[in-house]
Amino acid sequence: MPITRRNTLRFLGAAAGSLILPRHLMAQGRHRSITIAVQKITNNNTLDVWNEQSNVGERVFFPNLWEGLILRDWMGNQGPVPGLATEWSRPDDKTIELKLRQGVRFHNGDELTAEDVVFSFSDERLFAGTEPAGGTTLYAENFQPQNAKELPASIPGIARRLWPALRGVEAVDKYTVRFHNATPDITLEGRLYAFGSQIANKRAWDEAATYADWAAKPVTTGPYMVEEFRPDVSLTMVAFEGYWGGRPPLERIRFVEVPEVASRVNGLLSGEYDFACDLPPDQIAAISAAPGLEVQSSTIWNHRVTTFNKQNEILADPLVRRAFTHSIDRQAIVDALWGGDTVIPAGLQFESFKTSDMFIDGWAVPEYDPELARDLLKQAGYKGDPIPYRLLNNYYTNQTPTAQVLVEMWKQVGLNVEIEMKENWGQIHDPEGVKGVRDWSASNNINDPITPMVVQFGPNGEAQQKRDYWNDEVNQLSVVMETSVDPAERKRAIARLLEITEREDPAYTVLHQNAVFTGMKSELNWKAAPAFAMDFRASNWNA
Repeated sequence: MPITRRNTLRFLGAAAGSLILPRHLMAQGRHRSITIAVQKITNNNTLDVWNEQSNVGERVFFPNLWEGLILRDWMGNQGPVPGLATEWSRPDDKTIELKLRQGVRFHNGDELTAEDVVFSFSDERLFAGTEPAGGTTLYAENFQPQNAKELPASIPGIARRLWPALRGVEAVDKYTVRFHNATPDITLEGRLYAFGSQIANKRAWDEAATYADWAAKPVTTGPYMVEEFRPDVSLTMVAFEGYWGGRPPLERIRFVEVPEVASRVNGLLSGEYDFACDLPPDQIAAISAAPGLEVQSSTIWNHRVTTFNKQNEILADPLVRRAFTHSIDRQAIVDALWGGDTVIPAGLQFESFKTSDMFIDGWAVPEYDPELARDLLKQAGYKGDPIPYRLLNNYYTNQTPTAQVLVEMWKQVGLNVEIEMKENWGQIHDPEGVKGVRDWSASNNINDPITPMVVQFGPNGEAQQKRDYWNDEVNQLSVVMETSVDPAERKRAIARLLEITEREDPAYTVLHQNAVFTGMKSELNWKAAPAFAMDFRASNWNA
């Protein structure tokens, strides 16, 4: 049966089934504690922003627990706003100076000072002796840091993805710091509000016996602090009475891990949960019809992608990877799985890039062209050998049904793709065995094409650290993106990067922009951000 939009809808309807769920009218009243059902709390069983670079980490960390010198405007345009720093300036292209907000307290009562900022970007906390490289050095995934806290081996490489050229942070005085880069960088402000650049308390780190002890209950400045963390079970945070932004509106926030969609939905309908996250669109009607419930949804600054491993003998040929990209009817997936409630973006770009004139007009994802895909496979001499697809069970919303549809679409052009179900990301990335294709997502963290293109696929990016992908010209252009202060040169570089990674030597293929659907009790009068993050500060809580 050929894959068409109509047949895709029929296929999914048969595969997904339907939930028959009870409805419950929740009692009205002021909620001082809430329970949120999520499919996953963290990936690595810590609460460290550098060790938990993930969509699920964003949800539980921001803006409730971790804060940076510059904050992201979660409920607005996602751009920079003052945070733990009240103002900043640029002495030159390699330096940014920030004035700290005075009177800010950590959860242990310590005042935030320049010493904490210097520590938060130190070798001990992040870099473990790696040298600033300006985007030219590939950091091994298994680099072994030497320090008393036994820092996870992956963190220095992750830190150098976001801060490839940071030489260090200088404490000018108690409330003034300067970030010194080895190269010019026009994105330093953005890097300061990206996922990872949040500030930790130095004394709490020093007093912790081990990294694991510290990472289970980090001391931060956020409106809520950790009360109890039970990995793979729950995370409970309580209001921090000394929060610099005013008393938080909730006494307690409890995230509970509920992997199955049906269980999250049933718990919401029965009143057990106040929120249910990561809902597929086919559950919206059941929840919206229940008295006292609603569903909030939004496209977010994140794209769903499928990536390739070039170490695979078959995928080493770019013609085969190009065939993958042209065999996908993305609109059929959007219509069938998302009810048309998301969009197909212009490749690995975001509309917000237009504000800095870094959006490449006229660019689009590879067209759906099955005949071209078949011809590319013929040119490559592909004989139908199996290609593995390592897959998690709905870590991403609609991940499993999307994979099933993709496999059928690839089959239609002659690609023999076999799904291999895995339990966690460690198994997805396991170097043992044969890799092929896998799922991923790509976020715009700093409103510049450096994220996600360079941070994820450049020389320090995860794709290269995992040895999934490499390309010499991509690495050279990544350096231009990270070091050039000429907007025209940077725009030419990102245009060429798109050509290489999406057309000539594909690293990935974009499927669609991600969307978030959150079921909740209407009485809570809370608004969802256009992000995975859930904002429970006073400004977004009116119940």
